[in-house]
Amino acid sequence: MNFEGLDPGLAEYAPAMHSALDPVLDAHLNPSLLQNVELDPEGVALEALPVQESVHIMEGVYSELHSVVAEVGVPVSVSHFDLHEEMLWVGSHGGHATSFFGPTLERYSSFQVNGSDDIRQIQSLENGILFLTKNNLKYMARGGLIIFDYLLDESEDMHSLLLTDSSTLLIGGLQNHILEIDLNTVQETQKYTVETPGVTIMRQTNRFFFCGHTSGKVSLRDLRTFKVEHEFDAFSGSLSDFDVHGNLLATCGFSSRLTGLACDRFLKVYDLRMMRAITPLQVHVDPAFLRFIPTYTSRLAIISQSGQCQFCEPTGLANPADIFHVNPVGPLLMTFDVSASKQALAFGDSEGCVHLWTDSPEPSFNPYSRETEFALPCLVDSLPPLDWSQDLLPLSLIPVPLTTDTLLSDWPAANSAPAPRRAPPVDAEILRTMKKVGFIGYAPNPRTRLRNQIPYRLKESDSEFDSFSQVTESPIGREEEPHLHMVSKKYRKVTIKYSKLGLEDFDFKHYNKTLFAGLEPHIPNAYCNCMIQVLYFLEPVRCLIQNHLCQKEFCLACELGFLFHMLDLSRGDPCQGSNFLRAFRTIPEASALGLILADSDEASGKGNLARLIQRWNRFILTQLHQDLQELEVPQAYRGAGGSFCSSGDSVIGQLFSCEMENCSLCRCGSETVRASSTLLFTLSYPEDKTGKNCDFAQVLKRSICLEQNTQAWCDNCEKYQPTIQTRNIRHLPDILVINCEVNSLKEADFWRMQAEVAFKMAIKKHSGEISKNKEFALADWKELGSPEGMLMCPSIEELKNVWLPFSIQMKMTKNKGLDVCNWTDGDEMQWGPARAEEEHGVYVYDLMATVVHILDSRTGGSLVAHIKVGETYHQRKEGVTHQQWYLFNDFLIEPIDKHEAVQFDMNWKVPAILYYIKRNLNSKYNLNIKNPIEASVLLAEASLARKQRKTHTTFIPLMLNEMPQVGDLVGLDAEFVTLNEEEAELRSDGTKSTIKPSQMSVARITCVRGQGPNEGIPFIDDYISTQEQVVDYLTQYSGIKPGDLDAKISSKHLTTLKSTYLKLRFLIDIGVKFVGHGLQKDFRVINLMVPKDQVLDTVYLFHMPRKRMISLRFLAWYFLDAAVFSSVLAL
Repeated sequence: MNFEGLDPGLAEYAPAMHSALDPVLDAHLNPSLLQNVELDPEGVALEALPVQESVHIMEGVYSELHSVVAEVGVPVSVSHFDLHEEMLWVGSHGGHATSFFGPTLERYSSFQVNGSDDIRQIQSLENGILFLTKNNLKYMARGGLIIFDYLLDESEDMHSLLLTDSSTLLIGGLQNHILEIDLNTVQETQKYTVETPGVTIMRQTNRFFFCGHTSGKVSLRDLRTFKVEHEFDAFSGSLSDFDVHGNLLATCGFSSRLTGLACDRFLKVYDLRMMRAITPLQVHVDPAFLRFIPTYTSRLAIISQSGQCQFCEPTGLANPADIFHVNPVGPLLMTFDVSASKQALAFGDSEGCVHLWTDSPEPSFNPYSRETEFALPCLVDSLPPLDWSQDLLPLSLIPVPLTTDTLLSDWPAANSAPAPRRAPPVDAEILRTMKKVGFIGYAPNPRTRLRNQIPYRLKESDSEFDSFSQVTESPIGREEEPHLHMVSKKYRKVTIKYSKLGLEDFDFKHYNKTLFAGLEPHIPNAYCNCMIQVLYFLEPVRCLIQNHLCQKEFCLACELGFLFHMLDLSRGDPCQGSNFLRAFRTIPEASALGLILADSDEASGKGNLARLIQRWNRFILTQLHQDLQELEVPQAYRGAGGSFCSSGDSVIGQLFSCEMENCSLCRCGSETVRASSTLLFTLSYPEDKTGKNCDFAQVLKRSICLEQNTQAWCDNCEKYQPTIQTRNIRHLPDILVINCEVNSLKEADFWRMQAEVAFKMAIKKHSGEISKNKEFALADWKELGSPEGMLMCPSIEELKNVWLPFSIQMKMTKNKGLDVCNWTDGDEMQWGPARAEEEHGVYVYDLMATVVHILDSRTGGSLVAHIKVGETYHQRKEGVTHQQWYLFNDFLIEPIDKHEAVQFDMNWKVPAILYYIKRNLNSKYNLNIKNPIEASVLLAEASLARKQRKTHTTFIPLMLNEMPQVGDLVGLDAEFVTLNEEEAELRSDGTKSTIKPSQMSVARITCVRGQGPNEGIPFIDDYISTQEQVVDYLTQYSGIKPGDLDAKISSKHLTTLKSTYLKLRFLIDIGVKFVGHGLQKDFRVINLMVPKDQVLDTVYLFHMPRKRMISLRFLAWYFLDAAVFSSVLAL
């Protein structure tokens, strides 16, 4: 609402908007109104102010029922009746929100929404309340918890909001545009330009959007396109308020006079059927607010700021007898609202009081309100008297006198022996009704025993204990769960045991005896570790990603390249993808696809990991394809013509994309053909549930050349018709990616059934002694793989649960068809290895990786990968030339037999993703890696902070003649902030066990010259901007204060993490030596892998064996006679 040109007396309330809520009353406040009001220490009224008992509420006539103080002396800026519960919401000029329950106005909740700006509009939703301030939209629960906080641009000046549906919101203000916000994704989806700026009021009907402007105009806009359909020039000065009901639009406002703006006592009324004005309605008050109250007739309520209220018909004459007066505590009424039931009116005045007027003694705010949830009162149980006749009386309740004599229970050790009491079995009813969340079981109490009490049994032959072995054991067990015996130990979810030293004394070598690098699992959303390893061991993908570098701050291709570089440098030490996952969390598409898990869901295993990793697989290929689409890297391909890919395509598209033709055939005979491409395929299983043999190649062909009947639009018939849609392949990819989609028991039974059929056929094939009708037992064929049996035959264990082939052959036919068949070593011997792809059009794909979902009800399951590491990588990493399959289970890496990669016991090991690559794929690509980071990253750069000083006061950037060389010394120090606190538990012996370490983020990085004329002068002093919520700035250690990392208010040299990361990467690649204290932890959090010969760490330089580490503070005092941290601690 626009108050420009109103009474200048409003200005006297401006100083009180930001003052502390002191119990001292304002001079304008009537003391008699607050005689019976109890104030809390912040000056907020605790109870409603009842109207005098002499007031009688007449049915159908509005009268004052209650008054209440929201905030003493702080003007009320907005009031709103909750549309879902019996509550009234009030916002103040100080940014404080208060809710009152029911017609008695009992205080329900009170909390601060904004520390500096006033609340301009309130809108209630089913799960919370929306609050609009000047440049902020906040969604909070009714109790005060923040659901989301959407910060608008600082230049915005918002005044109104409109909820168009349950998930779409329009926000308008003094600027020349209106924003559309999606409440599900909390993202701006549309920006509509308005011809007349200053939209302060918005309404909606089933025909139009109505926008009220500060210029006095009301525009009617289309519901779909938001274009102006009609416009009414209501007032020459400004618009104060308007409302719409049926076919009538009523407005009030100000007209221009010689002396300025004056309140116009004529209400402009418009007929929306003819789109013209009808006779203006003259009223007897100065209208500031108006609302339609259509109870019996379409009457209008017109309110003035002085407290006068008049009811009249919009098409009739106003009667002075219909005027009543609201008695505000302050001189002015600031807000007015009508409940959905039209039984209650709410007024807010300039002294922070709210007045409730109703037309019945017991009004309701909504026709159908839901129940309001209240906090439960604190109940204190009184201790019952001791009953000595009870056998289960706790002995601890009996008072024992303090004595030095020997107690009767202190038997000598020679006459006693410890005999622990055997625990009784778990009640069968509990096991039957128990539901498990993670590894914790929950069940209702069957009430068969007293809680936490077990009767003493003196006889060993008691019947209850005799039946101990006959009762089903608890699924969560006392030692180890029975189902874990089914899961091999190396496939179980691995966890890190934290000690006082963190990870320094954890033996990762116990889990990984290779030179490959594992990935740590404790980071949020680290479920994708297995897929990162799969992409890393794809040689063309790894080289392509490491050669990529762009200017985009959160580029997944860049971050993945940095992570691959760490995996390259590691010699068996685990890495963590914190920077990659940080960039992953900032991408809106990842959140929209549900790929970002909350910590609680990830820890408890609530998410379907198999479905999740398949969605992640599709997302990462699409995202990398988009990130690399504009780049040209012709040197990476050795094909004909020398060009890698066509214009608009990407290298990822060349590797993974499969070109297809989608044909749609209508029953009228019309055929439509569209060209498309896909980066992966999803298996489509046949509906037939019989036990007949179905090769994997047949299922794959059915999934690639998919044929289905569906309804589609036919241009010839000009309507939706049943059509037959088929898919034909035009070009096969170099890497074939398959999502298995085993998401239900139906698909799992299909895999199990086909594995059984394949097992029987393999036994018959290798034995050669079994007739068709003769049944055989597994025990009869134990000798098949023994030296005495068939030496060339695999063992029985290797044939179990195998349906997936190691190789498949795909051939493009002349009629655009596709032939797919399983390929074995015998086929290669028959056809010969020299069969060229160019001559015959036959492509052989070898299985390179399988990602499987390990079912584990105790931990919620996990994801692991079987990866075939080729000769190229083995030669570069370990100096040997061979191929080997490995199991990658986070930081556990172990070589396995190749048959283990295709064996899927569907009870606990379910396939999720398959990667097949063309044979001799690496020969088509240049696998050389050129470091894309240049020396220019160390030169001076602009700061992100708006208030950054023009001169660098804390560091001097390097000049071109100062570029570091191999072996140069560089002093390094890093400061961090905490994003998530440490999770720990106390053991029964009083020691603390760390469950999950705190999540740190780098906040400041400083590098100092170690030689040259400017020795000792920093050349990097970057503060790292962060968009994530910081829970602890660790100011006493880091010196980082709130606001230092915010680009809007920081005065520091602020940069992005990627910019500073590139500087450090260049220094590492050039070969400098870093000097610092505790650098191992610093590099770990920054996400850098630095060779040990490039680090001079004073922690280890002055460390004696079997002694504790020496702090930097002590070393500085002992050697330099300097007191570090003293300036920080004094802040």
